[in-house]
Amino acid sequence: MSATSVPLPGGARRDPPREPGAARLPPHELLSIAFQGLRTRRLRASLSALGIAIGIGAMVAVVGISASSQANLLSTIDSLGTNLLTVAPGQTFLGSNEALPNTSVPSILHMSNVENAAAVYQVSNVNVLRTPYVPSEQTGGIGVDAANPGLLSALSDRMASGRFLNASNQSFPTVVLGAQAASILQIPNANGHIQLYLGGTWFTVVGIMKPAVLDPNLDTTVFIGLPVAERLFRTQPNPSEIYVRANQDHVPGVANLLAPTADPQNPDGVQVSRPSNVLEARAAAKGQFTTLLLGLGAVALLVGAIGIANIMVISVLERRGEIGLRRALGATRRHITIQFLAESALLAALGGLAGLLLGAIATLVYALARGQPWVVPLYALIAAPVAGFAIGALAGLYPASKAARLSPTEALRST
Repeated sequence: MSATSVPLPGGARRDPPREPGAARLPPHELLSIAFQGLRTRRLRASLSALGIAIGIGAMVAVVGISASSQANLLSTIDSLGTNLLTVAPGQTFLGSNEALPNTSVPSILHMSNVENAAAVYQVSNVNVLRTPYVPSEQTGGIGVDAANPGLLSALSDRMASGRFLNASNQSFPTVVLGAQAASILQIPNANGHIQLYLGGTWFTVVGIMKPAVLDPNLDTTVFIGLPVAERLFRTQPNPSEIYVRANQDHVPGVANLLAPTADPQNPDGVQVSRPSNVLEARAAAKGQFTTLLLGLGAVALLVGAIGIANIMVISVLERRGEIGLRRALGATRRHITIQFLAESALLAALGGLAGLLLGAIATLVYALARGQPWVVPLYALIAAPVAGFAIGALAGLYPASKAARLSPTEALRST
């Protein structure tokens, strides 16, 4: 029989009471109940949220550190330019090295859309020693190259101390050290009259280069002038590598013409490369490595979700009296389910926010320590609390359904 309205004095009518199943739980009351359920078990709730916070924090830190490293690497590429090309001799069919003609650099400089070009020339059988009393085999892996004065500007590198080779000193026994070579030789700067013993001749140190980002091999090399290398060590003026700075808008066209320009007689024996491509590949590789670390963060999240499910199951067992009383006062199974789901999701969401803060702080500390830009991707800022909320909801499904299945009499009898 359907309920009818009850007449009141004055002709007014009172609506019938709602069915128990039609009762509603406003969102603000649901949130208040969820907070109350967590406040009564603060230590246990905090420890469970810590698992989610560690998992979310690890993932945010991994993504943030990787993004910061990539941003730093790409900014370095942009500052150095992506228009540097290198020309090197290849190998013959039998495996011997080709030789670039001594006209390679002038020919390349006459190309259109070439802004600068400079070469290095390998100097063989010459050791770099602090004194002649050091055994000749203890070279520290330092090589010797002759270089054109324009090498520094072609590479867009800078000096850490002193000056590079120029027209006034390249014919004299002067030497410029790569960054790593200076460290190996324990020479912090080019101040004073510091000398090195090269192939039986004393050379004066006139400069120390900063690390060469686009070609790290130059860091373990010392450079002398080509005229003095030809005179003292009979170095042939055949470039071992040529660095070409092309117009930014015409790099592919210049690259296509470099081989036949450098060696018209044997263009197939010339190798042309673009060093910035290697750095861009390294930036992409960092993204691939991030996938593995994210997997480790996901494991931590799984552990946190299990912890939340565990605490919610225990909470159901401990709160049977509360559940029975609420059911007796008119709460439906849906109300009980929503209450425990809300507690679980709220607990995980708070852990997600804490993890986001931890991950962002870890990324900031890393970026400041390494002198890199601080980057936390937008998707990580959004995904962290959302992932925590979703994990908490999933973890709370079983405890919520278990609480909803308790009948009022069974729950009250158990207390």
